[in-house]
Amino acid sequence: MLVSWNWLKQYVDLDVPVAELSERLTMSGLNLEEFHATGADFCIDLEVTSNRPDCLGHLGVAREAAILYGKPLKIPAATPRTVSAKTATVTSVAIESPELCSQYSARVIRGVKVGPSPPWMVDRLATIGITSINNIVDITNYVLMECGQPLHAFDFNKLNGRKIVIRRARPNEKLQAIDHKEYLLTGEMCVIADADRAVAIAGIMGGADTEIGSTTKDVLIEAALFSPLAIRNAARKLKLRSDSSYRFERALDPHGPDWASRRCCELILELAGGELLDEPVFAGIRPTSERASVVLRFGQLKRILGIDIPTTEAIRILESLGLTIVSRDADVQATFEIPSNRRDLSREIDLIEEVVRIHGYDKIPADASVPLCASKKRFQDRVTDRVRETLTAAGFYEAMTVSLVSENEQKLFSPRPASPVLCIEHSDFPEFSRLRQSLIPSLLVSRRENERYGQFDAQLFEIARVYVSTDKSIPEHQAEPRMVSMVSGRSFHELKGIVEQLAVRVNPLASLSVNESANPHFVAGRGAEVLLNGIFWGWLGELDRSVTDRIGLRDAVSIAELDLSLLEAQADLVPKFRDLPSHQASTRDLNFVLDERVCWSTVEETVRKAGGPLLQTVSFGGQYRGKQIPDGKKSYLVTLGYRADRTLTSEEVESAQKAVIEACLKELSATLRA
Repeated sequence: MLVSWNWLKQYVDLDVPVAELSERLTMSGLNLEEFHATGADFCIDLEVTSNRPDCLGHLGVAREAAILYGKPLKIPAATPRTVSAKTATVTSVAIESPELCSQYSARVIRGVKVGPSPPWMVDRLATIGITSINNIVDITNYVLMECGQPLHAFDFNKLNGRKIVIRRARPNEKLQAIDHKEYLLTGEMCVIADADRAVAIAGIMGGADTEIGSTTKDVLIEAALFSPLAIRNAARKLKLRSDSSYRFERALDPHGPDWASRRCCELILELAGGELLDEPVFAGIRPTSERASVVLRFGQLKRILGIDIPTTEAIRILESLGLTIVSRDADVQATFEIPSNRRDLSREIDLIEEVVRIHGYDKIPADASVPLCASKKRFQDRVTDRVRETLTAAGFYEAMTVSLVSENEQKLFSPRPASPVLCIEHSDFPEFSRLRQSLIPSLLVSRRENERYGQFDAQLFEIARVYVSTDKSIPEHQAEPRMVSMVSGRSFHELKGIVEQLAVRVNPLASLSVNESANPHFVAGRGAEVLLNGIFWGWLGELDRSVTDRIGLRDAVSIAELDLSLLEAQADLVPKFRDLPSHQASTRDLNFVLDERVCWSTVEETVRKAGGPLLQTVSFGGQYRGKQIPDGKKSYLVTLGYRADRTLTSEEVESAQKAVIEACLKELSATLRA
């Protein structure tokens, strides 16, 4: 926000150096970027945060200065004289898209004389970088920079039908703006139209066809409120930003348009002559007089800030900021009504912040005693820490990637093909417009970049949200689930072991199982859906070369993507004591020839059921296809470990082995390979 020093002093008597005011404003929340001399004036560049649109005008900054220095604030009355003729007799306003425009008022001034602006106005506008055009246009810019409410002036006689219609742009509708560039509009954009065509891009820029010129005699003054989101999206898509769009994007005071319109008409009558028709034409929702209220407990000032601020001082500060006391309980608490231009004040802590920033942060001593209490990590954070520890110990590095991906990256791995992809407008990087449904594509891109810099086999993991749905009826953990995802050059079975270790580290009694996945991104037979304690957990597999070649990866990649919320639900982070085995395990290998359709999980389940109480471990020793194995068959090497709290006899082990073999022969149609 650029501020003219001379202009600011019109509203508040300031007898301090500009440097001192700049420092005081900075300490109260309006950070100074810099200030410099401009002729006989100073230009002050202030950083105004997005929650303070009330300070996007000289009056807002003057209000802050008046409060800081205890000076009265002088606000122009804005009471233009009108004639008896009514505005409704010459024009009309219709809002066809109320979701894009909540209110619109039009005032008409007849018989103006367009010409140069007076030097004082030219100088003030020049100080803040606005070039003078003519008195009518300059006045709309002046009022915009005075109060922060955008306005627009139309040449009334160039409006077809002498009417205003606020609607969505029609398909392929075009408009030549006052910058004399033509813009292609879309149906998501709001336009101001006359009876036949669009004459302005609502809230952003007017059209050349109805701009004020030397022949203009009658003027229609627009004052309105538009949807912040619609203005932001349109400005980004058109790559067209203006002082008006900057302010409309930040949700303005609903009572602001009327004062700004009256002030604009007052200045036009003063500087350009003419006559103002009575009673503006209004459409939309009239701003209500009802205001939100917030309770401030005065004891919270000391508890939060660590210093005593007298109750009378706190009340004085809040009332000077425009708040009104509705009720008060002595020095215990008070209820304050919030002015319509301060939508950022909605909680008690907001009022405390207002009090201290005006009272002065510098008045809080460095050794102020603020009561603190020890906190502890949430259970979610403890589970996440355990996940990080486990994967880091397994040789993985944590990655942090952005939530937006390109269309090509989105297609690298799509575990949820039935869910529609969510897109957003993002003008800076339009190719990255999709909210990711999986972390894997981003991790694959990171792995590729590591390969390009000679860092081969980068093993990466990431913990972040993916975006599945915008349906508010769906729980957050389903619409935007937190996932833990991994990419590695290790084999499918090695990565499966890491996933098993991850489950066991979070819950020692966790049971992991897999079902074959039909996802086409996996190598056939090396993709699985992972189940944790029988509940679907995520995906695991080796990516097909068609995927890795598409992104330019040199090496084969295995991936895993798991739902962190399920891991949290199944977590048991308190270790349980168990005696260490005191006797050696007895291991045996079995080599079965099976049908291709039989998966390892089925074999493992069959073996465990048949092995009896002595069977402790069942592990995968490898698989083989080729010579000596019939077509449609494969060979699994199964390693079994038997153990008891005593030394096992060979007869006990052989008996259990025999039971396992018989079960596999009978239930899986397996044959024992020599």
